[in-house]
Amino acid sequence: MGCKRGPERVFEFSTDASSRAGLVGLEDGVLVSNEAGALVRLNRKGEPVWRVKLGQEVAGRPAVVGDSVLAGTVGGELVRLGLADGTERWRLTGEPPVMTGLVADEASVYVLGPDGAVRAHAMDTGQVKWRRPAPKPEETHLEPGQRLPAPELAGGVLAVSLGEAGLVGLSVENGEVRWRRLMGPVLGMTREGDTLYVSTRTGKTAAVGMTDGALRWEQSPAPVLTSPPTFVQGVLWVGATEPPQLLAVSPSNGKRLSSIPLPSPLVTQLAVHGEELVVPTSGREGLVLTLKRQGGAPVLTLRTDTPMRTQPVVLGDQLFVLGLDGRVLSWSLRPPEP
Repeated sequence: MGCKRGPERVFEFSTDASSRAGLVGLEDGVLVSNEAGALVRLNRKGEPVWRVKLGQEVAGRPAVVGDSVLAGTVGGELVRLGLADGTERWRLTGEPPVMTGLVADEASVYVLGPDGAVRAHAMDTGQVKWRRPAPKPEETHLEPGQRLPAPELAGGVLAVSLGEAGLVGLSVENGEVRWRRLMGPVLGMTREGDTLYVSTRTGKTAAVGMTDGALRWEQSPAPVLTSPPTFVQGVLWVGATEPPQLLAVSPSNGKRLSSIPLPSPLVTQLAVHGEELVVPTSGREGLVLTLKRQGGAPVLTLRTDTPMRTQPVVLGDQLFVLGLDGRVLSWSLRPPEP
């Protein structure tokens, strides 16, 4: 899979430790965290705007709401920082480990514990507004070290995956159950309008009503799926293996539309640049491909030499990716001058 044009490297920045939390895209750069507890805001040149050290690994993707950054650690810290300068606004300790990406709105930050317990903290003070206990272990059947996917939030409902216990829609006001949907182990979710799209470890994709949990369709586009779904301009994209491939799925009925071969599996959501898909792959070479949606040879192939297991960020013509080794790499996707 060769390059058809030579991209310009903008920067390479090492966080000095491996990372699995993923990047958060900002208007003028990205936010990155690592297993050493570093949380760093980078501008478009790869220069640190600020750096904050937390007590332990930031394993789940932080959330940005308004002028605030919310982040948690595997040691049970939860902090709110100022987006502009990293100033601490409040910090909680002694909470359960934060392993899953946070979601937040203007009023609250919502935390999914590794056992499926859910809690909401007030945005202004950090005070716990409500807690919902975890399901029984025999209901979740979580494998050791298995991380639950990040929840989705819309219309006053927090959609949460609880392993074999399925999906649950919770009221953001008090944590009460709005709906339940048995779904099996969920790889990930994405929301478009009032529809929640889901992929599972058992090879299924499904569409569920966000507010009522009603099943709109369920399909099995491949025996083994490897990634959460991504909604891109009217099409759902999901990774599959045996062999590694990128599947296009109809969001209206879940039927498989097409497939594009990949050099190694896609295990995260993809990004988009104009009319091209930006696909990170999880092999040791760390290939990032830009692909036409109708398939064919890659328009561009970038090698990072570290597995790509989190979603890229595209800001205009600039691509940012995070390697498992904790490096943030950036390229210009603008075609070179003739």
